Amino acid sequence: MTTPVRIPADVEMADTLLGPLTARQLAILAVTGLVLYAGWTVTRGWLPLPVYLAVAIPVGATAAILALGRRDGLSLDRLVLAAIRQRLAPRHRVSAPEGVLPPPQWLSAHALTAAGSHATAEPVPTPAALHLPATGVGDTGVVDLGPDGMAVIAVASTVNFALRTPAEQESLVAGFARYLHSLSGPVQVLVRTERLDLSQQIAELRDRASALPHAALEAAAVEHADYLAQLSADNDLLRRQVLLVLREPMPAAAVDGLSGPTPSAMLSALTRRRSARDDPSDSAERRAAETRLARRLSEAVELLGPAGITVTALDAGQVTAVLAAACNPDSLPTPTAGMAGADEIVTTSSESYFDPYHPGHFSTGEPDPIEDQWENSADDDQRRRTR
Repeated sequence: MTTPVRIPADVEMADTLLGPLTARQLAILAVTGLVLYAGWTVTRGWLPLPVYLAVAIPVGATAAILALGRRDGLSLDRLVLAAIRQRLAPRHRVSAPEGVLPPPQWLSAHALTAAGSHATAEPVPTPAALHLPATGVGDTGVVDLGPDGMAVIAVASTVNFALRTPAEQESLVAGFARYLHSLSGPVQVLVRTERLDLSQQIAELRDRASALPHAALEAAAVEHADYLAQLSADNDLLRRQVLLVLREPMPAAAVDGLSGPTPSAMLSALTRRRSARDDPSDSAERRAAETRLARRLSEAVELLGPAGITVTALDAGQVTAVLAAACNPDSLPTPTAGMAGADEIVTTSSESYFDPYHPGHFSTGEPDPIEDQWENSADDDQRRRTR
């Protein structure tokens, strides 16, 4: 008979090898100790012990702090390595899938001339290529991750677990467990917090208040709009959104039992990263990955529905908005599915013309209802004057 094993709540906790020390901490302390001992062995013939201890104690204390210290759930050695990588990384990145091209000769000459005229001019930093994991969003909302596969994003509703009875809580846990047991690929549950803008709701309340059948209802609507406006002005409103991200990796080569992918599989994966778009078989694999994603999404809808969780797939425009919010959460534009890609050239339509009333503004030729109404009223006034 098997005995149950208690699993810690922190499933990402590293295993300990010697007391409370993990393998990473032991490696840092052991390497530091060996280096200090080797230094003492080499210098003990001519360097006094107090002088060597004055150098070795700060080094050992720094290594111990890096190995044993933690901040925000991360060890200090990881934070130091992340700070070094951030410091050495380029400060300016641009979207350039083909690589950063050199500037034109006339632009370089103009920059050198401008820099020569200003003695205190700072050198212009050279940008580096920005590599994002997502290479594009399909018409159906599927995110193309390049050689890493495909992904689909769905929004999931929430369930108030604390207010349920113990029997209902067990039922919810069992329903969620059935979904976890059915997983056949990577899944991420992302809880994101973003700023809440109530300006549109407030404007709709004020516009529709006059159409209400009773004066008391109109007053209540206006009062509620004033309350929402004051709430937005006095507080920083936030909202939470739960996203379910299903990812389907590209099929690799043969797998050697339980030991993971073979070296040939890893080599083929590296080769696929360079020329994945030119292979017709890769297109077939991507279509198959999209089919599996659609099936997995339908399974999530069916299995999470009894638990009271509604899963709704996002379309291309909504997926673009989520990715744009992740890249720039402070100033989110209004993305649509028809947005131009980073490598596309944006031009005006053939019907565009220069608007003399707004210098520097090009109109697409589509009539503006507000401007047309103003022009029609002006024409009517002119006709009345001539009569």
